Amino acid sequence: MIDLHLHLDGSIAPADMFRLAEMSKTELPVETEEELKEKLTVEPGCRNLKEYLEKFDLPLRVLQTEPGLEFAVYRLLERLGEQGLCRGEIRFAPQLHMQRGLTQEAAVSAAVSGLNRGVRDFGISAGVILCCMRGSTNRAENMETVAVAERFLDKGVCAVDLAGNEAVYPTEAFADIFRRAGERRVPAVIHAGEAAGAQSVREALELGAVRIGHGIHAMEDPELTALLQERNIYLEMCYSSNLQTRTVESPEEYPLVRFLERGLGVTVNTDNMTVSDTDLRKEYLLLRDRFSLSPAALRQLALNGADGAFVTKEERMHLKERINREFISWLGCGAAS
Repeated sequence: MIDLHLHLDGSIAPADMFRLAEMSKTELPVETEEELKEKLTVEPGCRNLKEYLEKFDLPLRVLQTEPGLEFAVYRLLERLGEQGLCRGEIRFAPQLHMQRGLTQEAAVSAAVSGLNRGVRDFGISAGVILCCMRGSTNRAENMETVAVAERFLDKGVCAVDLAGNEAVYPTEAFADIFRRAGERRVPAVIHAGEAAGAQSVREALELGAVRIGHGIHAMEDPELTALLQERNIYLEMCYSSNLQTRTVESPEEYPLVRFLERGLGVTVNTDNMTVSDTDLRKEYLLLRDRFSLSPAALRQLALNGADGAFVTKEERMHLKERINREFISWLGCGAAS
């Protein structure tokens, strides 16, 4: 019932894409929702993260205005509320929304406005995570993202992230960015252990990450998994996405159960609802069926999401109360055992 790893641009519904195209005066290459969904959803034969990321090109074209960003966040929260979620942490990279003259601050202000309206109208808890981007020529833009995150911290923004192709741009190259985030007391989440090995997860911890996006390849290093457990670092696992990007080659290789056996704080997330053609309930049911997880084990995964969320102690308590009260009926899998 809590999605901690949810990308805005990868989760735009096709119907909303048409509205966003109108708002931004952008011509789309298709005319029907069915055709558009094919353009936005990853193909079964996806070979790697690079191919997966190509699905973000079209959504980014229509997310270049303040009204569009506000609308997109608002509508995403509406959908999450309809799906029965009690919290969503939506992430996007403001530096990717400057193609038509927006500043990062304007982009974030619009997103936060949509977030606050959605929280009010749909009764869902939510926060925004701002992504810095892996690259070789965008250090200034990443520093600006951290500065904007500080200005909007606790006003809708709850953390910064590092996203992009880690196989090409190693995590350690962004140490100065996250040193600045630490100095400004902005919590850090870092994508790691997805397209690169266990060392990238270790580097993310050295950069101050308090949660790890994906973290799949941490399974290769027993000392690292022990460190994750010791530091109470939560892993934002995204089953469907991880299979589609070939982070693991088969479901049998997926380390969920091994991580749970080692006492790691595993959480269940969608990553990109539209690109991966999924939602949170679907992810839980896939994990249940693949790994024969009991309702009680699945509920514990949901409670991990509450423990890992960027919320106050009081709100965490309320989230956990709701999960304990509603999760089993939400999932529709019978009584806890």
